[in-house]
Amino acid sequence: MKRGDLIAGLGVAGLMLPEAVAYAGIAGLPPQRAIFAGIAGCFCYALVGRSRFAIVSATSSSAAILAATLAAAPVAGGDKATVATIVVMLTGLLFLVAAAARLGGLTSFISRPVLRGFAFGIAITIIVHQLPIVAGVEVHAANILLFCARLIAAAPEWNLASLLVGWSALAVLLTLRRYPSLPGALIVLLLGIVVSRLFDLAGHDVAVVGMIDASITWPSLPHLGWGAWSQVAQFTVPLTLILFAESWGTIRTLALQHHDTVDANRELGALGVANLASALVQGMPVGAGFSAGSASEAAGAITRATAVTAAMGLAALIVFATSLIAALPEPVLAAVVIAALTHAVDPMPLLRLWRLDRDQYVALGAALGVLALGVLNGMLVAILLSLAALLQRLATPKVARLGRIRDSHDYVDLARHAEAVSPLQVAVWRPTVPLFFANAERMLALVAAGTRADPAMRAVVLSLEESYDLDSTALDALIEFDRTIAAAGIRMQLARLHDRARDLLEAAGASDLAQRSSYSVDDAVAVMTNKET
Repeated sequence: MKRGDLIAGLGVAGLMLPEAVAYAGIAGLPPQRAIFAGIAGCFCYALVGRSRFAIVSATSSSAAILAATLAAAPVAGGDKATVATIVVMLTGLLFLVAAAARLGGLTSFISRPVLRGFAFGIAITIIVHQLPIVAGVEVHAANILLFCARLIAAAPEWNLASLLVGWSALAVLLTLRRYPSLPGALIVLLLGIVVSRLFDLAGHDVAVVGMIDASITWPSLPHLGWGAWSQVAQFTVPLTLILFAESWGTIRTLALQHHDTVDANRELGALGVANLASALVQGMPVGAGFSAGSASEAAGAITRATAVTAAMGLAALIVFATSLIAALPEPVLAAVVIAALTHAVDPMPLLRLWRLDRDQYVALGAALGVLALGVLNGMLVAILLSLAALLQRLATPKVARLGRIRDSHDYVDLARHAEAVSPLQVAVWRPTVPLFFANAERMLALVAAGTRADPAMRAVVLSLEESYDLDSTALDALIEFDRTIAAAGIRMQLARLHDRARDLLEAAGASDLAQRSSYSVDDAVAVMTNKET
């Protein structure tokens, strides 16, 4: 094991403990369930997954959905813990089914700007939700704005001792970042335990973790009817979706930053195995959470051995330091989570999009979607924004008129190259995006209007290199366009027509049009010019 992985793993272990306690509390489950889930998840992901930064453990969003599931689950005798195990098991099975069906390709519809906006929004969300823990108050709200308002309204109830402990821990953590060879999170946790015992922080109303039960019992199936099982399964589907959305967002974002290669289908399988392992130890749903993954990356993880080290470190804490952890102040845990995410709220990646004037509104919408609607709905909004941006580009009709560069065979956009010259009495047009049902008629109408605007034009060359294939609407529009300009006394030659589109024209009975095609724009212009002479 490399030294960098050892140091990073120990640091991440110091973060996984506070996150586990916090996320188990969100789900209304004992903290050991999230701890066991993290240990099992990291071990299994390291064996199957491919991201060197992913730390597969319980996440805040999955904990929130699990809490809603347990609140609605019809369980005899109130056995919520057993239903939680069933939910984790079903989540793992759904991941494996998705991997077997090769559904990972659907992640290609989530663009990089969306991932950046999503990461920015979820980082702010997690940080804000740690602030009441630091202040020593309880705050609940449906959205982040109301959450902040209620936190401010609760200012008279803020615990000064809790604030002092939390902000002091955060200051120490940020200072220790200057020394990357030290596991800062673990050091701060140990200091928190020492201070808690020396000054009896629990006696000053500072919340502490308390005793954690490290025993494991074999899971058993609850006595549920078919309707109850169906209802539990319905909650499992959105849980699986959000886990993969959050996990893939984390994995792909960090991979892009370091030019690593990851495969979505492989990650689906890895998350499936990790969740099944979590179910065996009666854990919680696990995924590659953004805060832990960011902490792993910031600590300098080199290989997946970082996750193994983190799991071993977390296990050692539970086995050998249970009594010490009981005295750990919760504001210190919150400070560790905040510190792990401070670099993730750097606005520079988003500001770069504004400088480029590309996709900035998509990224901003993704960030605001997470902040306003929560992680699951925010991610759905982000995906819709990606698709909307794609459709907007494809559906917007843009055509370029081409001209020849001096005596070469190269044809370029006349609007961008002053030295290019249009062929005599031949208009050369190139749609800038593929023809399909939403843009074909308008695109070809622009070509027709541009050609008719010059009375000297006798021929049109239409370059279709962007259109690998045609749907039936685009096919009909192309055939109708040929007839329309032919009726106006203008001949047409296609250029760079792909074989699939050529076959489709033949099948549609437009053999004449299919035969009037050339492999290059220069050849098509030569055909039109020779016919004119």
